[in-house]
Amino acid sequence: MVNEFCFCTLAVGKRYRTHAKMLAIDIQELAPNVPFLVLTDEPADFVEYSHTIPIKHRLQSVKGYHDKRFVIEKSLEKFDTCIFLDSDVRIIGKVPLGLEWLPGITARTGRSIIKQNVERKRCAEFAAIEQVAQKLDINLEETKWFHEFMFVVKKQGGAEKVFLQLWQTISYFFEMQGVYSGEGNVMGLAAAKAGLTIRFDSEDKFPFFKDNIERVRVKAGLSNLEDKQIYFEMHKEIEYPKRPIWRKFFDKMTRQAIFYYRLLRLRYFAKQNSGFQQLF
Repeated sequence: MVNEFCFCTLAVGKRYRTHAKMLAIDIQELAPNVPFLVLTDEPADFVEYSHTIPIKHRLQSVKGYHDKRFVIEKSLEKFDTCIFLDSDVRIIGKVPLGLEWLPGITARTGRSIIKQNVERKRCAEFAAIEQVAQKLDINLEETKWFHEFMFVVKKQGGAEKVFLQLWQTISYFFEMQGVYSGEGNVMGLAAAKAGLTIRFDSEDKFPFFKDNIERVRVKAGLSNLEDKQIYFEMHKEIEYPKRPIWRKFFDKMTRQAIFYYRLLRLRYFAKQNSGFQQLF
């Protein structure tokens, strides 16, 4: 399948599967020739969508953010290029034929990793970034951060494989420091070390909806709230379903138990990772 591409996402848990099924319908209708690869805990939820490739997956990272790595890895095993979308993204207009990208990562939004973290006073994140940069001899002045809700990865002569390995190793270090999100920082560091090119392209290739992005557009006068209200409402219904108090309490306790379990498992995985042991 050389030179073909797929859409891909991570959908573990009912809320994310519900979002991803909406996205599957969008792709089926607006990009009917493009496969959609989904890493999910319930592949059976996606069997009705013929263009979807559901793959069984159990979350590995502490809060799930770095499991996007496995989505990219599985996608590049089958395709030359993949477009990662957060599961709650909606495609709301026709995806044009013949889309092409240069090798490496093409992100919609990004900037200097220093500016992203220092200006936003992300002290814990930047402390981890500096330590990784020192250990791996990475020049932070040339390292980029990018928004992880939508980005493209195209094979670049094997550099993408090194990138994925480094992503795993660096994510272990971040999580051991109590930094569980911010995968855009980790990907930027891994790409810099692997020599994987990062480019920014703010021109949208197809119309889409992402709630926080759309709010910025509305505030800037670039989007009409009334036109997108239905998408905001659908997103809210999935994100905040009505539940009895006992269920909310049970779900909270379950999340806490899973969190501590993953913390313990992290220490085991980190010890088994040769790259982590050599560097940190």
